[in-house]
Amino acid sequence: MAIAQGATNTFKLGLPNGDFNFTTGNFKIALYTGAASIGPETAAYTTSGEVVATGYTAGGEALTVSQVPTYGNQTGNATVYLSFSNVTWTSALTARGALIYDADSSAAICVLDFGGDKTSTTTFTVQFPAATNTAAIIRIS
Repeated sequence: MAIAQGATNTFKLGLPNGDFNFTTGNFKIALYTGAASIGPETAAYTTSGEVVATGYTAGGEALTVSQVPTYGNQTGNATVYLSFSNVTWTSALTARGALIYDADSSAAICVLDFGGDKTSTTTFTVQFPAATNTAAIIRIS
């Protein structure tokens, strides 16, 4: 399957059930190689295809919620959005994508496709877009 970007079905089903709390929950981001098979059908964190490199720990890094769920300033059907602070690994590594997941339950939230292998020689950073109703990494409308 390779890496397919998008919100996971687990996340979509978990929202109305109250399975995710972006105010008090613990979230992580794990990096994956092009050999990974992750996408919207991914139900939980997996080590299959995860990056193996000096300075990278299986399971990835903790995420800090930089914007708790809120809605945009617009009329009609508002877009709810949330975001995370950028994450950095201080090591040389190559990644093709990432998985954001709930660190307490391992439930998958979304898959990021970097569009190709990204390689660092000293520092690898996942930079999230602006936390706005039109650009945030997670938007629901």
